[in-house]
Amino acid sequence: MVTMTPNTDSTPTSPIAAIHPALASALEAKGYSQLTPVQLAMTNEEYREADLLVSAQTGSGKTVAFGIAIASTLLGSAERFGAADAPLGLIIAPTRELAIQVQRELDWVFAATQIRIATCVGGMDIRNERRALERGAHLVVGTPGRLRDHITRRALDLSAIRAVVLDEADEMLDLGFRDDLEFILGAAPEDRRTLLFSATVRRGIAELAKTVQKDAVRVATTASTEQHADIEYQLMLVRRDEREHAIINTLLDSDSTSALVFCHTREAVRHLTARLVNRGFAAVSLSGEMAQSERSNALQSMRDGRARVCVATDVAARGIDLPHLDLVIHADLPSNPETLLHRSGRTGRAGRKGVCVLIVPENRRGAAQRVLTMAQLTATVRAAPGIAEIEAHYRQRILDAAASAEKPDEQEADFVAELLDRVGPERIAAAFLRQQMAAHPVPEELSPLPAEALQIRSSGRVRRSGEERAPSREPRGPDMQGGVWFTISLGRKQRADPKFLLPMICNAGGVTRRDVGAIRIDDTETRFEISADKAASYAEQIEQPGSLEKGIRITPAGEMRPMPRQGKPKFRPDGSKPPRKHKAPAVDRGKPSKHKSRKPKRPA
Repeated sequence: MVTMTPNTDSTPTSPIAAIHPALASALEAKGYSQLTPVQLAMTNEEYREADLLVSAQTGSGKTVAFGIAIASTLLGSAERFGAADAPLGLIIAPTRELAIQVQRELDWVFAATQIRIATCVGGMDIRNERRALERGAHLVVGTPGRLRDHITRRALDLSAIRAVVLDEADEMLDLGFRDDLEFILGAAPEDRRTLLFSATVRRGIAELAKTVQKDAVRVATTASTEQHADIEYQLMLVRRDEREHAIINTLLDSDSTSALVFCHTREAVRHLTARLVNRGFAAVSLSGEMAQSERSNALQSMRDGRARVCVATDVAARGIDLPHLDLVIHADLPSNPETLLHRSGRTGRAGRKGVCVLIVPENRRGAAQRVLTMAQLTATVRAAPGIAEIEAHYRQRILDAAASAEKPDEQEADFVAELLDRVGPERIAAAFLRQQMAAHPVPEELSPLPAEALQIRSSGRVRRSGEERAPSREPRGPDMQGGVWFTISLGRKQRADPKFLLPMICNAGGVTRRDVGAIRIDDTETRFEISADKAASYAEQIEQPGSLEKGIRITPAGEMRPMPRQGKPKFRPDGSKPPRKHKAPAVDRGKPSKHKSRKPKRPA
């Protein structure tokens, strides 16, 4: 594999001149006077017939880039496609939304070529897709599972394929599509071009490239140490039980017209969406369990401005491009740098500025800084906006709106004069202020953090000679004394996990993680321990309506009894193991008995 790093200067003398003439007119009509680094790299004559392994930042214009890359392969010297007998090109994407977005983008890129594009994605009517393939298509865009179905049913013929593009290849591997990809590519001619586009090129991608490509050229369009210049990163520290309050206040304090909030699980998406809607936000959700029509409606409401906030899981939001998205909030801390970069790449696209906010509980600050360091990103540490800060922001918006208002026209002048005469300017201004303030949701009250918590810490600290060691943290978990046991109706069958359950347990009863002891996950339920001094108030809090999501229950369990496993209990009620019973010694100490269950002989 040859590695090449092209010049990332995005202002060549005439960037459009090197593009296939059939596409150049469409790009000029769209106002493309400059190309992004990845798009510019695809105009290189050295790459024209080569297999490519391309790494580029999310939101860098990859769809237009691989459209430029495959144009000459599909069209040759012609400016228009002929009859659509069998597909000439294939684009594979990990999700339905990304596949549909790619199809829309390539529609205008190849508009002058009279191209016919067919989409094959899960969740859509397979009969309509089959009829579209029968009518003929020059280019097919689809997801791995659905493409494999069409090939297996002999509805999709890849014998004439000249170029295959794998978009977001790293995500397809993460979703377990490797077998499908190898099956699909095995049905295509061996002399095809294969282009892999990925935000990161880790070991799995390199191995896939060796399997499906021939002498691929490695194209890195951005330096690995370069931070996306159009995205401002903020690390927002909050107290452990005030994470949702901080999300609400961040949305209220922002002037963004469109925001995307990321959560780890579907349950967290449902819960946070319901919370935001109850607070007056125009919010929609996006998760894998939703039907395709629901997902399409949610995205359309974001595009046309009916919704301002979209709460989504990582997979559901992969590859979507929302216009004017200038705020990304990580409600749950990303577990790795790849996830952080993919999430954040939804904003700061195509030259637009964006803000990425990581909502980080105090005890997770170290983990957040490690993820940022691994992603080679720099973030500003700040506290969540408070009530006074948000209300000051509201007033500034009101002043700006009043100052930018036009003078009354002829039809309004008489009534304005009457209002001034009968009511007076002060009362009119007061009425306007109250009306505007009432239209905004009330911000949440947040506990202030100490000033030293917001200071940037070094990665390590040397203890001075004679300095006492700081006391260790108070133990928690099985060592909790006198704790009270509760039961929550989620277990292994619901994929319950301590990382997911702990925030839910704390939020439901208004306690912190320090107040939660051992957690025991069973098949259909989970038992957990609450400290004795908080148990009574916790029991009262969980009885309040709205403390938990619909269908989930928490009830007192009393003292925990050991779970039967192979006939013998392994834990005491306090969670500790009982002492091991010592067997009576054998009569002959020099030759231990081979049968452990044999009783020693009694002495005569």
